[in-house]
Amino acid sequence: MTPTPRAALAMALAGGAALALPTGTAIAIFTAILIAISVDAWFARAAATPRRTLTTVAARAVGVPLTVEVDDRRRHNIRLRQPLVADIAIAENEQNGAISTMLTPMRRGQHHIPPAIARRTGPLGLARTQRRSSRTEAAQLTVFPDVLAARRIAISVRRGKFRDAGVATKGALGLGTDFEAIRDYQPDDDVRQINWPATQRLQRPMSNQYRIEQDRDVICLVDTGRLMCAPVGERTRLDATVDAVAAVAAVTDEVGDRCGVIAFDHEIRRNISTRRRGADAVVRAIHDLEPRLVDSDFELAFRSVRNTKRALVIVLTDLLDERAAASLLAAAPVLARRHAVMVASVTDIDIEALAVHDIAAGPGGRSANRVRREVAWRRFAAQRVLDDRKKVVAQLEQRSVRVVEAPPTLLPEACVRAYLQLKSRARL
Repeated sequence: MTPTPRAALAMALAGGAALALPTGTAIAIFTAILIAISVDAWFARAAATPRRTLTTVAARAVGVPLTVEVDDRRRHNIRLRQPLVADIAIAENEQNGAISTMLTPMRRGQHHIPPAIARRTGPLGLARTQRRSSRTEAAQLTVFPDVLAARRIAISVRRGKFRDAGVATKGALGLGTDFEAIRDYQPDDDVRQINWPATQRLQRPMSNQYRIEQDRDVICLVDTGRLMCAPVGERTRLDATVDAVAAVAAVTDEVGDRCGVIAFDHEIRRNISTRRRGADAVVRAIHDLEPRLVDSDFELAFRSVRNTKRALVIVLTDLLDERAAASLLAAAPVLARRHAVMVASVTDIDIEALAVHDIAAGPGGRSANRVRREVAWRRFAAQRVLDDRKKVVAQLEQRSVRVVEAPPTLLPEACVRAYLQLKSRARL
């Protein structure tokens, strides 16, 4: 039982009145208030049992419904509360009678959701009791990366609507693909897919449908070292790369390839061998990865795939400067002799914006000059970071490594686009 603010106020007023009233009268008032609080607590003793409904699996930044109810007809004096959890946003965590809201996880991994609390207030409003029912034990919420966006990309690939924007298709249509069937022409079909003999015979437009060659291996090497701790917007670089791996894995399932993943820093943290329909295993293996403040050993990771059959090896890391990428630059040529190697990295839009920031003329004065000098130094530092990054990209390309750079939200599509390009050009 817990006294309410109303009970505290009543006791305070009684204490003030005791200064002007006789002792016996003051004692009687205090006794009456204590009896009222006890009676109110007796009526509130049977705290309602909360019943919670919550999905235990979710995707990052995607809301899931949360409901908390009580089996009691007198809900007006029952207050339900769902305790807040770090990295999880709750639209409304406290309501009378019932809670019906959305719970949005903002971080991957395992999250501990404490049980809901039901608090009943007595009819006089002087006392309350609360209960945590055993039926609403703490739940574990498993939060995966943005698998919904990955699934949308995979569906667009299956339907033939995923296009390489701004890049013309080179070579004959069907290179790296197998003829599958003849179907009705669709408005977004390439004109080179039209089957003219079938069109003339059936008197309606018909298209050739191709199936991308299968039985290829795709291995994603996920860097979880210190460089991946850097924030990009509201998430880290590792969060963006895990989303990209989920998208690539989902597409490999659609096109019939095998997918695997190796997560590493100074040691191998996760190792899932390539397998058909392996997207689910890949996502479950890396959904709770967190970066560590250690230097990554690329040579160790590359040794894990050096002797496997030819595959597309996608290295997801951060290209900062030559010193940070020294291990990658040294190990990449050996790997490129046997495999098709692609390095994917997140670009920092804040640094790019700072590098082109204009130094405003503005009014004169000592403070204005100091501000302009600070802006100029920031611009110089940002431009130097971008120049160092370009040097690393150029050296990787000289070593026959495909480099993909994109903002965090576009990295999954960019990786899938590059993967399908290499596949269609028979580079795998």
